Amino acid sequence: METEKVIIYQLLPRLFTNSCENPVTNGTIEQNGSGKMNQITSHVLRSIHQLGVTHIWYTGVIEHSQFTDYSAYGIRRDNPYVIKGKAGSPYAIKDYYDIDPDIAENVEMRREEFKQLVTRTHDAGMKVIIDFVPNHVSRQYNSDAKPQGIIDFGKNDNKDYFFDPNNNFYYMPNQLFAPSFPIGNGKDSYIEFPAKASGNDCFTAFPTQNDWYETVKLNYGVDYGNGSHHFHPIPKTWFQMLDILLYWTEMDVDGFRCDMAHMVPLEFWQWAIPNIKERHPQVIFIAEIYDVGLYRDFIKYGGFDYLYDKVNLYDTLRGIQCWNVSAARITNCWQTVEGIAHNMLNFLENHDEQRFGSPFYAGNPALVIPSLIVSSMINTGPMMIYAGQELGEQAIDAEGFSGADGRTTIFDYWSVPTIRRWYNNGKCDNSKLTDQEQWLRKKYETILNLCNLEKAIARGRFFDLMYVNYENPTLNPHKHYTFIRSCEDETLVIAVNFGSEKAEIDINIPEHAFEMLNLPQGTCTATELLSKEKAEKKLSPTKPFNTIIGPHNAVVWKIKHKNVTGTSKNL
Repeated sequence: METEKVIIYQLLPRLFTNSCENPVTNGTIEQNGSGKMNQITSHVLRSIHQLGVTHIWYTGVIEHSQFTDYSAYGIRRDNPYVIKGKAGSPYAIKDYYDIDPDIAENVEMRREEFKQLVTRTHDAGMKVIIDFVPNHVSRQYNSDAKPQGIIDFGKNDNKDYFFDPNNNFYYMPNQLFAPSFPIGNGKDSYIEFPAKASGNDCFTAFPTQNDWYETVKLNYGVDYGNGSHHFHPIPKTWFQMLDILLYWTEMDVDGFRCDMAHMVPLEFWQWAIPNIKERHPQVIFIAEIYDVGLYRDFIKYGGFDYLYDKVNLYDTLRGIQCWNVSAARITNCWQTVEGIAHNMLNFLENHDEQRFGSPFYAGNPALVIPSLIVSSMINTGPMMIYAGQELGEQAIDAEGFSGADGRTTIFDYWSVPTIRRWYNNGKCDNSKLTDQEQWLRKKYETILNLCNLEKAIARGRFFDLMYVNYENPTLNPHKHYTFIRSCEDETLVIAVNFGSEKAEIDINIPEHAFEMLNLPQGTCTATELLSKEKAEKKLSPTKPFNTIIGPHNAVVWKIKHKNVTGTSKNL
């Protein structure tokens, strides 16, 4: 049985080890540089592992369209008019069988450098996740690294029809690609005839700048003209995508974060994931999905191991932090995913979302503790953090294609200030971090490590205490949330305070919790795992559990059952 709680660290190599101290807005790779895979050394990986990380998600490692000219290496140059930013989007895959040349020290050895990174990551005690982008590819897809016998997407398409079961793309017959923004003049212009549908289900020749105009939608056998499905015989695209998944698993990749998984037919996942797991049973599949109504189908029928819980827990925690949403709403979050909570991947940041500490979110990264405790400890499912989150990165830069929007760019050549100072040319010694950054990183290290050091979090049961505390005068359900995690002879009483004032709370624990979790009753010496404080606590259905919680803080009280008696005993 799997007992490890998955802790994922997402990083973009292009940004992560870029040490440029004064990057230029909208700068080229010559001006701003690029991080390299080889710079993610064994020492760097050990430092990441010390945070409690079990898996690294290397984002943007597969070759995608970019502004930089690599034609000298046999890579076809991209037209800049259908690229987002100078570095390009990692989700506009240009060659599914190749590595992004930007992140290689020796471009000709880029695939070997990636293999070495995978080996180093495994040697450091972590597993490797990469992106699988099944819904769309770059508008300029062209594989120069495909294995023998592989045919490029669209190569043999019949372009006379909007939909054909044997096509890879959707076409607008007899229409020139003509978006609502300039795509050049003369020999430098981008010409596409007939126009293909864009990746965000934009079935027109006239996408806008708000569309995914740099990508084209892949055809999995769904005719979006009349809604009909054509899955028998199995569409060509399915086999091509299976080949891609096998290619990377055979390179010792341990898992895939599947971009916009719900935009691809469930039937494909039902077919593809078992095919992979039959040969590589330990490979995990994570679905980026934004429809709670699809959660259970994508687990039960689609075969996914984990799903993004963005529109449920993430949105609720953000609402509590930013818009005065009641903390009582957290109860509804776990109820929504009851029975599949262990499949939920929780997070507070990723490349799509605004940084927690940005002016667009909390404004202060030090306020993160309540949200971090809830998202990492409410269930046994994975917890993910985004590189720089543990340092309080606020993403206040206007990098280029990405303006000052509270996000760390994925489209530009850039150097992230907090990561750059932590990385410190590979030393990772914290010497250039501020006092607050060092404090915050230590908090993340403590909390994330507890997720696997404590069996009650890694594999224990959950009990929400809010329903017996709504009329509790010491507990404000709009600012406070409390729950239990319990496993075998250990119980954790966890409470968080989203408020700006210190709170002393008498937590009621109902008889039902003692029966359901098989908890003993009595007085014991408990340990608060965040502060290491020890105190005598009552564990009883008739006498409340008292605790003090600082503003924007949390407590995790650990109780060992074997020492709980009718009288006080030390642990």
